[in-house]
Amino acid sequence: MRRLLQFIWHRIYTTWSTFWFVLPFVVTYPIQVLLGRRPALHKHLHSINRGWSTFAIRMWGMPVDIVRKNPLPASQPCIYVSNHSSYIDIPVLFKAIPGFLNIIGKSALAKVPLWGPIFGSVYITVNRNSAVSRGRAMVQARQTLEAGRSIVIFPEGTISKKPGEEMMPFKDGAFLLAVATGFPIVPVSMPLNHRFMPDVGGIRVRYTPLQVVIHEPIFTQGLTTEDVPRLRDQAFRTIASAFRPEAAGIPEASSVRRPRPVVTAPAAADPAPTTPPGAELGLPNS
Repeated sequence: MRRLLQFIWHRIYTTWSTFWFVLPFVVTYPIQVLLGRRPALHKHLHSINRGWSTFAIRMWGMPVDIVRKNPLPASQPCIYVSNHSSYIDIPVLFKAIPGFLNIIGKSALAKVPLWGPIFGSVYITVNRNSAVSRGRAMVQARQTLEAGRSIVIFPEGTISKKPGEEMMPFKDGAFLLAVATGFPIVPVSMPLNHRFMPDVGGIRVRYTPLQVVIHEPIFTQGLTTEDVPRLRDQAFRTIASAFRPEAAGIPEASSVRRPRPVVTAPAAADPAPTTPPGAELGLPNS
């Protein structure tokens, strides 16, 4: 009975969360399309995206603990570097980080039906397998900072295979950008997003409180490309320092059936005397 009730709750909460995430987009879609066509109005489109994210998170009913350590003045553009662990990373960052942000996302996001072209018109997309695309994205990012906007970069480049536990190696792009422009780096940890909506190839939603830790800035003025490995490693360690060992792992899929115990095949018996030397009679695991 307990598993059945849990299964029903998971289905209800997943449906509820999906509905309140999709509804604001559907309602505001026509105006988003209009605003996306004029760069001068992109700031207003970003405000809609921020409002959409904040509203959806509120309807999900989850508390979001935002920890700000020695924040920079709101007028100071900076480069936010964050771990990447869930489909909801961007909405959570839109809620936690103030101002007219730009964000670098993978080019596949721009191909998502309806929402993709809007994302691609307002934010920066990059095909990380293309040197030309990466170079173009860095130019756009530099222009963003010089225009007074902060930027968000996921230096892992993709969602971690063990979110909340281990990060993928950081790429150098964000740190090369920082030393080239002199703008500060701000590490951001999101240690619990994967517990709410993990990357499992489908929709799996679990109620869980969230946390965003915006760490102290790392200043980069006067640094050179020789300092990039140190900056990269410092940001990596800082972000990882807020991870919670008890939150490691992906929530299991819900089921009304109990998982079957794993049966290990017994060890093979000693070979008969007639077995040729070197032969193996062990049975494969099923």
